Amino acid sequence: MDYCVYIMANKAGTVLYTGVTNDLARWVFEHKGKFVPSFTSRYNITRLVYFEVFDDPESAILREKQIKAGSRAKKLALISGMNPHWNDLYEEP
Repeated sequence: MDYCVYIMANKAGTVLYTGVTNDLARWVFEHKGKFVPSFTSRYNITRLVYFEVFDDPESAILREKQIKAGSRAKKLALISGMNPHWNDLYEEP
């Protein structure tokens, strides 16, 4: 089973959310649909802009904590390095 660390953003890219999951497609779908009242629904965070895949949950959780502890500038650099145009990766083929 794969575990993913991901970053989602609002349309303007001004608000970022970092999370970890073992089912990225389902979790992004839930964020986009605003099915649960949460930070992502409150701030209209609907675009998957970055993700990393891990084989085990411990590594994914450690990476999530590392990203969350980093500055906004580091998060922006991660996103721009993988996804320079900030496309919604959930919609990519």
